Amino acid sequence: MPLTSTLRMAALALLWGSGFLWIKLALNHGLSPAQITITRCALGTAVLLLLARSAGQRLPRDRATWTRLAIAALFCNAIPFALFSIGEQTVDSGIAGVLNATTPLWSLLLGILLGTDRGLGRVRLTGLFLGFAGTLLIFAPWQRSAGLLTWGALSLLAAAASYAIAFAYMARKLTDQGAPMAMSAAQLLAATAWTTLSVPTAGPLHTDATGLLALTALGILGTGVTFYLNYRLIADEGPTSAATVGYLLPVVSVALGALVLNESTGPRIWAGMAVVLTGVAMTRTRRTSEGDVAGCPPAADGASAPGSLSKATQSRQTEDGHPAASPPSLADQAHERRPAESWGGPNHIRGAGNGATSPH
Repeated sequence: MPLTSTLRMAALALLWGSGFLWIKLALNHGLSPAQITITRCALGTAVLLLLARSAGQRLPRDRATWTRLAIAALFCNAIPFALFSIGEQTVDSGIAGVLNATTPLWSLLLGILLGTDRGLGRVRLTGLFLGFAGTLLIFAPWQRSAGLLTWGALSLLAAAASYAIAFAYMARKLTDQGAPMAMSAAQLLAATAWTTLSVPTAGPLHTDATGLLALTALGILGTGVTFYLNYRLIADEGPTSAATVGYLLPVVSVALGALVLNESTGPRIWAGMAVVLTGVAMTRTRRTSEGDVAGCPPAADGASAPGSLSKATQSRQTEDGHPAASPPSLADQAHERRPAESWGGPNHIRGAGNGATSPH
């Protein structure tokens, strides 16, 4: 892999993984979940609109496409972005990143329930159970004092599941779309519209410079720029490299939480994270379809997830129905490559799999 692509992948992992840190800092400095979600979407939209304009791409003009984008934006951006902010009110940023990594497990489970994933072998089935066993280890409901079975943690898990729903929808309704930057900008614009419904709950603005800087970094870097980097990485190196970033996100989020916020991560959390990632890797042992799709972001914020367009990245449909978000693009250059399975965000990429990336 060329040095430039390696550096781009490292930057993508850092920016997406840091999304959970920016959310936590914004919350700690007086911003509400609604304020964070609305501003994040708006800033990310501004970045993607500028990139689309510089690439000479226009927003879609037909009602059908906008309707599909609005549905994708709801599940790939508006809902998970809000849930991550709500969840991190009571849960550490590092743990939020780890729970975001369960998105591929939800994607596979959804595929099984809908009957769209029929090639489930013993390895993948074992991986599915192992992944959720790791999640159970992280929650530790048997430990009343140290367990994480709280509404905040459940909100984070619901955000990961929302990405999976978005990826499944996008793989079927937003396939083979041109103008990836414009499509991603349009999706995040629709997400911004959804989030304005929460304005009555936003409350007064009481923050400081740190809170504003964290929110700006989350919107511009953790949402807008990460989608572009994911787009370039898939175009230059293929979705496999982009999917690799998903495995780095929880590690980055845990490390930043410990270094910057002094979050305490015990052996149980590290063990649970290792089990979850092992399970996710096992569910991806076999590729299936090769269709083209548009996606949302990898989650950190989630960022992606990595946010999303949105936590997402788009890849061709894989066995677990998860696109590289999922973030989560040079469609025309990547059309022969297998899709990356995004961990959260929206990059409308040709050759994206079940989903898109979505920065948490």
